[in-house]
Amino acid sequence: MVLRIVIAPQAFKQSVGARAAALAVRRGVLRAVPDAAITLVPVADGGDGTLAALIDTTGGQYFQAPVAGPLGESRTAQWGVMGDGQTAVIEMALASGLALLADDRRNPRRATTYGTGQLMRAALDAGYTRIIVGLGGSATNDGGTGMASALGVRFLDAKGDELEPGGAALANLRTIDITNIHPGLANATVTGATDVTNPLCGDTGASAIFGPQKGATPELVAELDGCLANLARVIQKDLGPDVADTPGSGAAGGLGAGLIAFANAELRSGIDMVCDALDFDRHAAAADLVITGEGRADRSTAFDKAPVGIARRSKAFGVPTILLAGSLGPGYDVLYRHGIDAIIPIAEEPVSLETSLTMGAELLERAAERAIRLYVLGRSR
Repeated sequence: MVLRIVIAPQAFKQSVGARAAALAVRRGVLRAVPDAAITLVPVADGGDGTLAALIDTTGGQYFQAPVAGPLGESRTAQWGVMGDGQTAVIEMALASGLALLADDRRNPRRATTYGTGQLMRAALDAGYTRIIVGLGGSATNDGGTGMASALGVRFLDAKGDELEPGGAALANLRTIDITNIHPGLANATVTGATDVTNPLCGDTGASAIFGPQKGATPELVAELDGCLANLARVIQKDLGPDVADTPGSGAAGGLGAGLIAFANAELRSGIDMVCDALDFDRHAAAADLVITGEGRADRSTAFDKAPVGIARRSKAFGVPTILLAGSLGPGYDVLYRHGIDAIIPIAEEPVSLETSLTMGAELLERAAERAIRLYVLGRSR
């Protein structure tokens, strides 16, 4: 009987893109089972690769715009319009992403989403009234205030002075002025494609769960969480929405909350949005096995990141899911309670992170071969 496998990894950050990862996994599978019937469905969950997944799949068009990077540096970032010619797609990671910074430059106190707001402004200025913003892979913890600033919102301290960029400055926030907000937002439908369900604040909030990945110490996590809590209080006071505990508001360092507050956005599961566009369910329903993958599997993966979303949809058809992970982090074992049937780290021996990133495709290929050999052995018993 022919083994039918769907290969649906997301990008391995700073190593291989989603399609390259899928091709590497296919090579490994075919070394173990040469006659396997394989379907490639590279995915994204709102983070890295979301723009390509939505634009390429629908036959859309890419554009570029000058933006400020996470620490204010000048750069050029892509955005796009889907094949319907009406829906603009923005991947915040391309303007405000962690991958844009060297490890020693990560600074969640100062990093800003201003460049993401500039991409939104470019789409609005071009007349697009439907905008999808991919939330994930951020270097930021500013609650989307940088994004809002680029769209004309002012964040003021007790003296009426504008705050400096970044999450730490929000400790001094007292007033939000939306007088000059971009007029295009009034008629725009904005959707945030989230890769997580975390709230803005608290033990499972943006700072506590994702701050350490961005360089935050435990002391800094507490500081930044307090800053976002203050932002939530002022948003509720001046604008009305209560964003502190909204699922997904903690996505992308709180950009989810910012989109709700300043763009009246709806938050949707990024992986579900992409899977719908790629017709994933049809492929999964005909499969014996699904293989997914991500760069680091840890507790945060459980908050509806791509592997868990893939496993959830596969499980609906009784199809098991194997996760190939670049590395394992604290709490990765919780993923077994979220539909993942097996987790296989791709590392073979102790090597530097730099070496692992360079060898990503090769390691994926060999790990896929090991995984399939084990899977076939289990089926034969």
